[in-house]
Amino acid sequence: MMQIRRSQERGHANHGWLDSYHTFSFADYYDPKHMGFRDLRVINEDFIDQGMGFGTHGHRDMEIISVVVDGKLEHKDTMGNKKLILPGEVQTMSAGTGVQHSEYNPSNDQKTHLLQIWIMPTKNSVTPSYGQKSFADDLVQKKFVLAVSNDGRLGSLKINQDAQLYLGKFAAGDSWQQSLGPERHSWIHVIRGEMHVDQFKLQSGDALAVSQAESVKMTFAEKTEILFFDLN
Repeated sequence: MMQIRRSQERGHANHGWLDSYHTFSFADYYDPKHMGFRDLRVINEDFIDQGMGFGTHGHRDMEIISVVVDGKLEHKDTMGNKKLILPGEVQTMSAGTGVQHSEYNPSNDQKTHLLQIWIMPTKNSVTPSYGQKSFADDLVQKKFVLAVSNDGRLGSLKINQDAQLYLGKFAAGDSWQQSLGPERHSWIHVIRGEMHVDQFKLQSGDALAVSQAESVKMTFAEKTEILFFDLN
């Protein structure tokens, strides 16, 4: 079973310094038909103006993932982390019992383009933790890379949920078939480019939910970057 979520159907909020597109209900955007998919709760595509950002704010009991597409993002938190996140890098933060943090575009001449992802944890009130890693070189060599998992295998970042996030970076004419385990589900989000899954053509910002399938075969019509979630 497959269900498409078109880019233009997403929620949209333009705050001047922040232009944000919401795949699922978030903040002032509410759609009871799109509250999440399995344990995947939020995918926000954000464009942050130069010298602007999110002030210090708090989260708890959520697995938060940031994927920088273009530009750079400066992160600070109450765990003592002060990090710069660049394209090809993924950041994870298990909010657990509570963490305060801020994100900022330190550039003078370039917007920051990123995807912010929230996944519900398997249990609440865990000790907060932070992870960050670049997958840029692996993507050049392998095209499809496990970036986030529940057990940290293959050098991936670890979160507190049985959810895997793969990054894909493909050339025009490439194809890829990804197996899914019994009772697993996938969510495919096109960061940019064009791809096909069965009869569906997906372009930048589009997404496809897949359930009750042993595998997913993807073909790429042009240079394409994707997020591929494997969920329970």
